[in-house]
Amino acid sequence: MIGDEGEQIGVMPPFEALKLAKSKNLDLVEISPTAQPPVCRIMDYGKYLYQQEKKEREAKKHQKTITVKEVKFRINVDDHDYETKKNHVLRFLDGGDKVKATIFFRGREMTRTGLGRQILERLIKDVEPFSIVEFRPRQEGNTLHAILAPKKTAAEREKEREKEAKAKAKLEKKLAQEKDKDKAGPEPEKEKQPAAAAHEEVPAAVSHS
Repeated sequence: MIGDEGEQIGVMPPFEALKLAKSKNLDLVEISPTAQPPVCRIMDYGKYLYQQEKKEREAKKHQKTITVKEVKFRINVDDHDYETKKNHVLRFLDGGDKVKATIFFRGREMTRTGLGRQILERLIKDVEPFSIVEFRPRQEGNTLHAILAPKKTAAEREKEREKEAKAKAKLEKKLAQEKDKDKAGPEPEKEKQPAAAAHEEVPAAVSHS
């Protein structure tokens, strides 16, 4: 038997345990029915269920559902289009998602699959600091694809964002202080006091002859 404060009460008959729980306007809950003898605890069962539900909601809030985002390339992609699609890949990786980079070959393009492989290998090299390769370029029918996963965990990314936010806030505060200082203008100069004479003039001695 465990009390409502977590203290060990010891073995007692069920009717006495129920009586004790009712005297405190609490419930008697069996928490380990297979133990010999079974273990019960005095608690507010409604409050307990509420706290458990709250914990589950908090846990779900911090869970990140990993999805696979697809970014499609063409074998005749120009540099500008390539950079745009590469930035999409980086954005998805930063958001914690996996990326499937795909090249679809049409008609005679099937004779140039090597060019498509070069494009995906270039992409893998360009995003290497931010990703790990789950599947290197592989061909299935008229499609060539590679799968990339984020290198950093969700916790590491969150920590990095917090660090960046703190640094940004610190910089903004510093700039605001400098701006306020500029508005106030320069401090008025103190009036200069005339320097005291270093030595007083001593009257010349008069000699009497």
